[in-house]
Amino acid sequence: MKIKKKGLFFAFSAFVGLTLTAVQSSAVEKKTPVNKVAVVNDSVITQDDFDRKMMIVQQQMAGMGRSLNNDQLQMLKKDVLEELIDSELLYQESKKNKIEVKETAINEQLDMIKKRFPNEDEFKKELSRNNLSEDFLKTQIRQGMTINQLIDKQLADKVTVSDEETKTYYNSNPESFKQPEQVKASHILIKADPKADEAQRAQARKKIEEVQQRIKKGEDFAALAKELSQCPSSAQGGDLGYFGRGQMAKPFEDAAFAMAPGEVSNIVETNFGFHIIKTVDKKPESVMAYQDVKERLGQYLKQNKVKDQVKVYVGQLKEKAKVERLLKENP
Repeated sequence: MKIKKKGLFFAFSAFVGLTLTAVQSSAVEKKTPVNKVAVVNDSVITQDDFDRKMMIVQQQMAGMGRSLNNDQLQMLKKDVLEELIDSELLYQESKKNKIEVKETAINEQLDMIKKRFPNEDEFKKELSRNNLSEDFLKTQIRQGMTINQLIDKQLADKVTVSDEETKTYYNSNPESFKQPEQVKASHILIKADPKADEAQRAQARKKIEEVQQRIKKGEDFAALAKELSQCPSSAQGGDLGYFGRGQMAKPFEDAAFAMAPGEVSNIVETNFGFHIIKTVDKKPESVMAYQDVKERLGQYLKQNKVKDQVKVYVGQLKEKAKVERLLKENP
């Protein structure tokens, strides 16, 4: 199913988006606002706020291989500024509605960020490198969760999706529910760096040939993988689970898909080294059954409805608010 699940319901929760990426960015925490890019009902959005959000968005776009020309960049800046304004308006409205987030919930979110690091020391070093503090992150988490609670209370809790709507979407978008052909395979890897000299590669080749001979003599593939494979999958007897086309190195993929279940390949060379592959099972292309996707599809359609309502809601807040946009366009 090609519907992507998102960790956050709402594109407008910019503060949450900032929180989840701040420790990977080079954003700088400033205690004193310097330049203003907008004023929203007397609350200032600073140049630092804007630059930080721009950096996050540009990093995300770069990760998707997207580059922008000057006109597109100017449009992106306007969009980012509006997102910051929208978030500020939503946060102000949440305070008017006396919405509060429990400290335990904030700490749980902070702990989730910390778990992305090997240990507490690495987390603190990353904060220090980026001139951020734990208190700063907690403030961003609090603001983001407060906005989400406002949207849940004012909009999301009132939105419903009927069975008829999910069924109609399912029937109208068959391509979204196609499950591509998959293969389940195991392998034994003897590593060989592509840049290694011929002697080292010959040594690796000799090792995999010895493994091949033991397989031909009838030794158990999984046991040999546990004993000899230099891939982390060795702990599972070389089991890589199911995968589709485009997920593995091309020579590896071609070999795995070409074999019938139970067959073992000749030696296959990739940039990782030398492999012997066993195809365990194959699944043909199929369409996911409606009952299997109904619940997730309902959530997806509800998210889309709520996003549309958030746009209307923010528009109404803007009509009543005093907003000054002070961002200067670069030539």
